[in-house]
Amino acid sequence: MAKNDPYAALRIKEFNIFILVRFALVFAWSMQFVVIEWQVYALTKDPLSLGIIGLMEIIPALGMALFAGHIVDQREKRNLLAICIAAFSLISFGLFWLTSDGIEATWSKKNILYSIYALVFFGGFLRSFFGPTIFSLVALIVPKKIYPNAATWNSSTWQMSRVLGVGFAGFSISWIGVHWSLCIVFGLVMFSLLVLFQIKKKPILNPNIGEPMVQSLKEGVNFVFKTKAILGALTLDMVSVLFGGAVALLAVFAQDILKVGPRGFGILVAAPSVGAFLTMLVTAYIPISKNAGMKLLVAIFGFGVCIIVFGLSSTFWISVVALFFSGVTDGVSMVIRQTILQLKTPDHMRGRVSSVNSMFVGSSNELGAFESGLTAKIMGTATAVVFGGTMTLITVITTAVVSPSFRKLDLRKDIAEHEKEET
Repeated sequence: MAKNDPYAALRIKEFNIFILVRFALVFAWSMQFVVIEWQVYALTKDPLSLGIIGLMEIIPALGMALFAGHIVDQREKRNLLAICIAAFSLISFGLFWLTSDGIEATWSKKNILYSIYALVFFGGFLRSFFGPTIFSLVALIVPKKIYPNAATWNSSTWQMSRVLGVGFAGFSISWIGVHWSLCIVFGLVMFSLLVLFQIKKKPILNPNIGEPMVQSLKEGVNFVFKTKAILGALTLDMVSVLFGGAVALLAVFAQDILKVGPRGFGILVAAPSVGAFLTMLVTAYIPISKNAGMKLLVAIFGFGVCIIVFGLSSTFWISVVALFFSGVTDGVSMVIRQTILQLKTPDHMRGRVSSVNSMFVGSSNELGAFESGLTAKIMGTATAVVFGGTMTLITVITTAVVSPSFRKLDLRKDIAEHEKEET
């Protein structure tokens, strides 16, 4: 493979199978998220109910995150992912059943709503295992020297599947309704489970199998907090997602502010992912390892500006453009963060480090959804979004001032060291 081959990771057969599995999973999960948000808001007409969806997912996700990381580092990754997907299929089938005509005719709205929350809660428990397992598995499929390229394509696949998943969800609700949209989700989950078994089982690289859980968890947390590059990247991304995430309120914008219906809702939700996906394709050709710290700061600052513009807009096309460019900046941020994590994390600690990452970033999606719903209830929807974007800008400026070492972070040395190890 050429040194700067933009398709290096795609030349590995199992990596292609892996991204196909991830595409189907993220498409299904993203589509399910949008459909359920639409259904819950249609049942309640209360923006706080959208925030509760996030709260129901974050409680088990945070509670189980570190324990999940320990388990992932102690287990074979391919089969563990298969168990996670099988459990996800139960959630998707449950939601499909809850939105059937028979249930809607015989159950009260309150019972349906609480049952949806219960399945979302189970999904949060499951997500605490998904992130560390996927993060660990991809590192066992590709050589270390092409981790940055693999991170780019892996993140691009994630964004592309989100683009298509959320975009299709909006149109699907309009065309075939909530119930049959969730049937498609269930089919995609089962497809991903079948395809996964084309990947071979992988060795367990942890030399401390059977290590006491408390000691294992302490080692993982200490590593993250001692590694400034990882800690800085996770903190920045956590704050931007927690305060700057307007996605949880898009159903309110589509129905009550912009008044664009389910198709406009699909476009709004897809716009950030379109921007992020296109950006990630560009980063496959233009490496971002040089001056990575400064690039990450600039990207998240730009994200905050876009969120403020979106919150102030009452015109549909301006809102779409603002969300698109929020995705562009978020795409840069995601690739840099994933590259930092892959390069700075030892093989035997990937599950635990990824779990800490999920506590910082992954769970902040759900906590951000609750924060958005709560602040929208208190301040009003548009004001809540502007507030979130402003908090993101303040955090970036503070980080840039107090952490000059992070501003100067450069990943080229780490890549060169991995190339030497594998030569």
